[in-house]
Amino acid sequence: MSVSRSCLCCVKYLMFVFNLIFWLGGCGLFGVGVWLSFTQAEFSSLPLSFPSLSAANLLLVAGGITMVTGFLGCLGALKEQRCLLVMFFVILLLLVLTEVTLVLVIHIFHDKLDSKAQDELKEGMKIYETEPGLKKSWDNVQKMFKCCGVTNKTDWYDVLNGTLPSSCCSVGKDQCDDGWSEPCYQKARQWLLANIPSVLVFGVCIGVVQILALVFSMLMYCQILCAEKHLD
Repeated sequence: MSVSRSCLCCVKYLMFVFNLIFWLGGCGLFGVGVWLSFTQAEFSSLPLSFPSLSAANLLLVAGGITMVTGFLGCLGALKEQRCLLVMFFVILLLLVLTEVTLVLVIHIFHDKLDSKAQDELKEGMKIYETEPGLKKSWDNVQKMFKCCGVTNKTDWYDVLNGTLPSSCCSVGKDQCDDGWSEPCYQKARQWLLANIPSVLVFGVCIGVVQILALVFSMLMYCQILCAEKHLD
């Protein structure tokens, strides 16, 4: 076996291993997204800007794309096909650039994004009395997190003519005069941050694997070109 063929085999199996880890990581992200979706099913009628709901959708999309990309990488490595390798490289490069852009946007504009999400939730509160699904979701959120309103319990005053929904108080009270003091947006965000750190660490590891997979796909493509030139 020639030296170039030996190098190609080495790069091939290394790329396969990294892409297998990448694919398994995608399965993990998708699984966490599914778990988060089921956990938040009781208030699924709320706008998607609600912290835990937006995180669940983000994980589902990221996990699905990662699984498909990892599969393409494994297939391209085993088949040694330049077309699959180029497709894998382009998709993975776009994915990495999108992730970096998303992280930067969230970091730079997090205050504006929070404000916009809160405004959207407050706007949705206006149909609390006319939309049974939304009413049930808000009641479940407030009972679960022991909170009231989006940013303050006074958010309900414009919606319910100066009163509070019964879910703003302890269970068993038909009329609520003085509800929970903590806002639901902040409580939901705290819950998410308390339950998601391991996923963030996992995401960083997946990011490292993505970079390595990009490098190995480039190396393998070059090795295939060299091997084909030697054959000619």
